[in-house]
Amino acid sequence: MRPLRRLLAIAGVAAAMAAAQAGAQDLPLGTPASAILTVDQDRLFNASAWGRRVAAETEADAQALAAENRRLETELTAEEQALTDERATLSAEEFRAAADAFDAKAVEIRRTQDAKERDLLRSREAERQRFYNTALPVMGRMMQDRGASVILDRRSVFLSAEALDITDELIARIDAEFGDGRAADE
Repeated sequence: MRPLRRLLAIAGVAAAMAAAQAGAQDLPLGTPASAILTVDQDRLFNASAWGRRVAAETEADAQALAAENRRLETELTAEEQALTDERATLSAEEFRAAADAFDAKAVEIRRTQDAKERDLLRSREAERQRFYNTALPVMGRMMQDRGASVILDRRSVFLSAEALDITDELIARIDAEFGDGRAADE
């Protein structure tokens, strides 16, 4: 690096550090001043009371759907066996009509169950989005409290000091303000 560029780079870093220090004078003792903070978005949601509630509800709904799928599979298997057993007593046309009706029913059930699974995933993602929309002001206040200019997702940061990660503190603040999220829209 050329001497002038190096000097400018050092001056820029020094100015950024001074700005961060100036904005962070009111921080609690031991809290590092930084213009940049990081958060683990996945852990923020998953470890919050809101995220744990959504995970429990999603798991319960998924288990109910799996049980319903097993029940339908058992019913379809029995119906298919009955159709196979009746084959000897039906004409070719009657059997073909019954087999086509069974196939159409099976396809429709599969389509319906697949749609329920997609709805379950969409519902979880909608709750996650609602969480982030609701939590955004809390994140903004924390950014202000820390004198930071930006909060980055940890996945987009190559290397940072662990002290810059505010995930646990955000979880505590969001849990305190919104709990499991049920009353967030009220």
